[in-house]
Amino acid sequence: MPKKIKPTDAELEILQVLWTYGPSTVRFVNEKLKSGRDVGYTTTLKVMQIMTEKNMLSRDKNSRTHIYEAIVEEKETKNLLIDKFISTLFNGSTSGMVLQALGNKKCSAEELNKIRSLIDNIESSQNPDHNE
Repeated sequence: MPKKIKPTDAELEILQVLWTYGPSTVRFVNEKLKSGRDVGYTTTLKVMQIMTEKNMLSRDKNSRTHIYEAIVEEKETKNLLIDKFISTLFNGSTSGMVLQALGNKKCSAEELNKIRSLIDNIESSQNPDHNE
């Protein structure tokens, strides 16, 4: 079984760009990162090279500008991070995290409907005999 990779904050920002936009050059990733904060090209390049060494990214060297692609799966990485977050901050209580999140932010009607739908789906999958 491959080792679970826990990305740093900087690595996670890069992964988010690659998950959103697909395979990209360092320059493209750096431009996307710069829209949120000041980050230098060489810093982005170095982090992406390290991520390649850690088998988080692959690099296509066929063109003049190298194209990087995320190897780690978005869903798996987010699940790993959320599990660690819930375990560390909420003593493993998913409901504690959800209640805290809902109490801290105002949800739109659309978000509340999505939450209700998710709860309904979870309840029906846990209790298949229960049909309203």
